[in-house]
Amino acid sequence: MKISVTQPPYQIIFLISTIIIIQHLTVGVISIGVNYGTVANNLPAAPQVAEFLKNKTIIDRVKIFDLNPDIIRAFSGTGILLSITIPNGDIPSLANPRTARRWVTTNIKPFYPLTKIHYILVGSEVLHWGDQNMVSNLVPAMRAINSALVKEGLSPAIKVTTAHSLGILLSSDPPSLARFRPGWDRDVLAPVLLFHRQSKSPFMVNPYPYFSWNPNNTQFALFEANPGVRDRVTGKNYTNVYDLLLDAVYSSMKRLGFGDVEIAVGEVGWPSQGDPGMYQCTVENARWHNLNVLRKASSGVGTPLMPGRLFETYIFALFNENLKPGAADERNFGLFRPDFSPVYDIGIMRPGQVH
Repeated sequence: MKISVTQPPYQIIFLISTIIIIQHLTVGVISIGVNYGTVANNLPAAPQVAEFLKNKTIIDRVKIFDLNPDIIRAFSGTGILLSITIPNGDIPSLANPRTARRWVTTNIKPFYPLTKIHYILVGSEVLHWGDQNMVSNLVPAMRAINSALVKEGLSPAIKVTTAHSLGILLSSDPPSLARFRPGWDRDVLAPVLLFHRQSKSPFMVNPYPYFSWNPNNTQFALFEANPGVRDRVTGKNYTNVYDLLLDAVYSSMKRLGFGDVEIAVGEVGWPSQGDPGMYQCTVENARWHNLNVLRKASSGVGTPLMPGRLFETYIFALFNENLKPGAADERNFGLFRPDFSPVYDIGIMRPGQVH
């Protein structure tokens, strides 16, 4: 959080808001998830990670980006909900019902219910990263996996979804006029949303305020005090990018006739460090951003277009990952260092566990 000495009211607002959020987190029942990435060579063993999360944090759900059996097995008996991700490249073959059935009996049934598998994600950001074969087989694979879960008696306890980047949006501002990209909207996303409605599973999106940051919108991106941006159609006022992005997704869904489908947040986060010149990447900014995301996840405040809504939320990420390619910010989204010490405190450690 950047505080200007010439603007003392912002400092007061910051302090009061922090106190209110911390009080809420300590007295309320919090449900918060985290993405457990493993692109690193210095991370603790999966059983240690599972034990740490169970005993020392309030994190009650974890999402992984693969089918690592060691990780799936490590969460056995912890009570933590675990979501796993099918690699994008496997999607075409899993559109075949027989292949999907074998996949479920091999990769899911041996672990459940000792490991509380929550979601199976059929790929990750398939429309952004996948080729046409993956995209065209996305919904058939989701349906085939879900059908296999039903036949094996694992549904509705285990649900099927897939996470989307916000590249699926043609526009987001104003949020009331947002829409999905032509071609994807009715050909892919409408069938995806119909599947979610029928299976009562959530439409999962990855709304990162960080990726919309620029030097002129720091306060808006970081939940800092600001006058807000008014939607010229609805008159609703937005004081942060996160609400605007979620409402843009909702408006796009509603435009296709699926405003009733639940929305889940698959990834959201802010890096605590970046390359030289990336001055938006600080511990203070990451802490304040994720503290507000945590509040949003469990407060029931909702958004201007979705008041009172709760959003199942997975913060990105559990650990800093030292082998991720790209700029330094990619390696510094973690809530924790490899030795389990918090990079910053957002109230997710159990009492007496803050390092």
